Amino acid sequence: MKLKTGDKVTVIAGASKGKTGKILKVLDDKVLVEGVNVVKKHLKPKNNGGNGEIVETEAPIHRSNVKLVSTKETKKEEKKAPKKETKTTKKTTKKESK
Repeated sequence: MKLKTGDKVTVIAGASKGKTGKILKVLDDKVLVEGVNVVKKHLKPKNNGGNGEIVETEAPIHRSNVKLVSTKETKKEEKKAPKKETKTTKKTTKKESK
């Protein structure tokens, strides 16, 4: 299965099973998916007297654990999203009987 940056995928195995997101980066056998497999990374202070930080980043997952969402489904979602409600006025006329 060919996976490219920007494709919409869903996770089929692992701790993040069922989540969907866009592919941010494709590595050899792994992919980086937006909002999936978020880990906390502890950073050391950069200078004397500075504070360290804890940063949440996405970690790559194996490409066999993701499934490409079909383009038909994404097209249906895109069609539903920009739907605008238009106000239509219907004029009703009554027939007068003599």
